[in-house]
Amino acid sequence: MPKIGNIELPDFPLLLAPMEDVSDPPFRRLCKMHGADLMYSEFISSEGLIRDAIKSRQKLDIFDYERPVGIQIFGGDEEAMEMSARIVDTVHPDLVDINFGCPVKKVVCKGAGAGVLKDVDLMVRLTKSVIKGTSLPVTVKTRLGWDESSINIDEVAERLQDVGVQALTVHARTRAQMYKGHSDWSHIQRIKENPRITMPIFGNGDIDSPEKALEYKNKYGLDGMMIGRAAIGYPWIFNEIKHYFKTGEKLAAPTINDRVEAARNHLIWSMEWKGERLGIVEMRRHYTNYFKGISHFKEHRQKLVTLDEHNALLQVFDEIMQDYA
Repeated sequence: MPKIGNIELPDFPLLLAPMEDVSDPPFRRLCKMHGADLMYSEFISSEGLIRDAIKSRQKLDIFDYERPVGIQIFGGDEEAMEMSARIVDTVHPDLVDINFGCPVKKVVCKGAGAGVLKDVDLMVRLTKSVIKGTSLPVTVKTRLGWDESSINIDEVAERLQDVGVQALTVHARTRAQMYKGHSDWSHIQRIKENPRITMPIFGNGDIDSPEKALEYKNKYGLDGMMIGRAAIGYPWIFNEIKHYFKTGEKLAAPTINDRVEAARNHLIWSMEWKGERLGIVEMRRHYTNYFKGISHFKEHRQKLVTLDEHNALLQVFDEIMQDYA
C-alpha cells in the first residue's frame, strides 16, 4: 500500500484532482462521501497567499472529515514558494502539493504551473524552497513535458525524488496538448518501472469509467490514479470504480433521487461556506453535470440556473423528484 510520509493510503487509492473553481470544500465533501481516498484543494497562488488575498486565503479551508487532504500551491518565485509553504503549514493539512502542470496561459506566462517544465533546474529549486518551508510531506503534480518533442518526465521524476518529493502525480499529456487529444500513460509506466524510483507514482488523464480504470490499473502498474473532470457532477465515480475492481460488476447508476440529493447537498454546503448569494451563483455551473442525460430536463435546469433564492431552489429539487418519481 502506498505511503506518503506518515499517510497510509489504501491499496491502489483513488485521488480527487485539484481543479480550479471546482475542488472546494463542498465538492470535496461529496467526493469523500462517495469514495475518494485522497483529495487536494484548488490550486493556490503563492503570491496571493503572501499578499493575503481573500480568495487565496479562503482556499486554505480544510475540515477533519476530508482527511487525508493536501493543499496545492503554485508559483515561479523561490522565496514566495517557501513563504507560502510556511503559511500552508499553519492550517495543518496532511501534505503540500506543488502544481507544475497547469497549462493555462495566465499561469504559464508567470513562469509557473506547466511553464516550469521548460526549466527543470528552476523546478528543482522551487521544490527545494517548498520543502524548506514546511514540515509536511511534499508531493508534485505535473505533465509529461512541454510538448511532444520535449518530454522530460523521466528526468523530472528522478530529480524531484532526489530532493525529497514523496509522491508524484503525472497528467499523461504535454502542456501543448492542454486537455485535448489522447493521454499517453506509457510514459508514466516507464517512470514506475525505473528501479531508481521508490516514491508512489499516480496517473491522471482520461479516467472516466470503471472499465477504463481497471484497464489502466492492470496495464500500467501504477500505485493509484487521480480523477478530475469525470467527477464533476458525478462524485459516484469513485465508489463505482472500487466496486468494479472488487467484483467486476458495475454498480447501478445513481437514481434521480441520488442526483437531487447530491446537488441539493452541494448547494446547501456551498451556501454555508461561501455565503448564500455566492453559493447559489457558483453552483449553477454544476447542475448540467448532475442531471446529464435526464430527458425533458430543460425547464428544471432553466430554473436552477436563474433562480436566486435558496427556498425557491429547494422547491425545484422537490419538483424534480415528483416529476420523475
